[in-house]
Amino acid sequence: MISLAIGGTVALLVVLGLLSSKRVRGENRNFAVAGRTLTVPLVAVLLMSQVIDSNATVGAADLAGGFGFWAGAAMPLGIAVSFLLMGLFVAEKVRERELYSLPGYFRQTFGRTGEILSAVLTVSTFGILMAGNLVALGHMMDHFVGVPYWAAIVFVTVAILAYTMVGGMFASVYTGLFLMVVMGVGFVGLTLWMFLGPGYTAAEGLGVSDLEQLTAPAAGAAINWATLFALGFGNLVAIDVFQRVSSAKSARGARAASLIAAVGTVVLCVPLAAVAVAGAGLLGDSGSESPILFQLLTGPVPTPIAMLVISALLAASLTTVSGILLASSSIVVGTILDTRNLRLSVLQASRWAMVPVAAIGIVVALRVNHTGILLTLTFDLLCASLVVPFLLSLWTRLVSTRALVISAVLGLGVRLGFFVLTPTIYGVDNTLLYFPNEVVTTSVDGWTTFLAAAVSLVVYVAVAATDTRSNTRSDTRTSTVPTAVDEPAPERGVEVPAKA
Repeated sequence: MISLAIGGTVALLVVLGLLSSKRVRGENRNFAVAGRTLTVPLVAVLLMSQVIDSNATVGAADLAGGFGFWAGAAMPLGIAVSFLLMGLFVAEKVRERELYSLPGYFRQTFGRTGEILSAVLTVSTFGILMAGNLVALGHMMDHFVGVPYWAAIVFVTVAILAYTMVGGMFASVYTGLFLMVVMGVGFVGLTLWMFLGPGYTAAEGLGVSDLEQLTAPAAGAAINWATLFALGFGNLVAIDVFQRVSSAKSARGARAASLIAAVGTVVLCVPLAAVAVAGAGLLGDSGSESPILFQLLTGPVPTPIAMLVISALLAASLTTVSGILLASSSIVVGTILDTRNLRLSVLQASRWAMVPVAAIGIVVALRVNHTGILLTLTFDLLCASLVVPFLLSLWTRLVSTRALVISAVLGLGVRLGFFVLTPTIYGVDNTLLYFPNEVVTTSVDGWTTFLAAAVSLVVYVAVAATDTRSNTRSDTRTSTVPTAVDEPAPERGVEVPAKA
């Protein structure tokens, strides 16, 4: 029955995506941001799909079952914090600019250099996030349907490409309509079944009330806070979140949708960490290498609830991957490609640019078998590079391209340096890229997230403040110097000082 739910969900979403192509009408504005016509509930659901996808939910459940409730809850809480911050401080400003992508903001604020730097960083990091979702989808198809892992990844990627290339953002909207109903019933049903059925129990040190998970480094406190911090701030520069906020009907609607998504994420997703903790005790020694949530759904959980939860996870994952493909292709076309030389329209180029992006995601997913860790790593790298320049340029006068480049390079350098030298990533063995050494130990795991972000903050503020003072003094001097009447014409590209 569960395999039937998976097959039916994929088929339904592909059909909905194909039907949504009628809404595109050959216009890139409709393709990329749904004509900026999305209502508050739709934007809220599209935002929430990011945390409900299998990469986040399955990964968070595994962390909760292995390391405790707060290890798993840190993921949805972190994303909820990002939605709260988005609603309070960012969404209205982003929507008012009527941009198509995050690099568009950096182009307006920092020029061409800022645009290219942000495009490279966001597309590469979100390739990691997309791969994490493909990994989780591959495990889902393998566990429930028996399709080999590699074949499942290729299959779901082709299905996502099929409906995203024709439907664009409207394809995600139609998927969101399906997700809205299934998600609420399935997740609430699973939580009620656990608490009213088998009941909530937790091993010593792993429960909701075991707050040493938030206070004692030995219990993973630094890692849990680092996860919450990375997701809370890093998600503010998520390319799919930026695009979905930009699709709202109005600036106030974007703000309201972000705040609703914050509340909905806490209500629906945080209790799943408690379900995973209790489920780990329920499964006992019978657990296999499959994700703990999948084991519960094929074991003691009633089949109707299991079908709804799997359908919700699948729909949310497909929506997330679709959003990443859409946002990445818009960035590639808008930043790198010259559609005139390619003899393609912007819409055609955006569609075909998805193919190489999807291929890269497949390759990474086949080589790296991780889920939730890849989610946190994505936003950790963004916290070390783009978050500080984005927020400070949005809310202060500290705008400097030189500060952006230097802070991003140094912050990212610190984070990547510790990444390859630390034997664990958020408590999990570093099998991605680790250089064995005797200097950096597991004790720095988590703390390096804060260190890299602090380096980015200090460097950006120092350089931007210096540049701002220099520009102010320069403007003051040039504004008081009289200009000769017969002054020769300036060279191309040289600013003409303002006349007194």
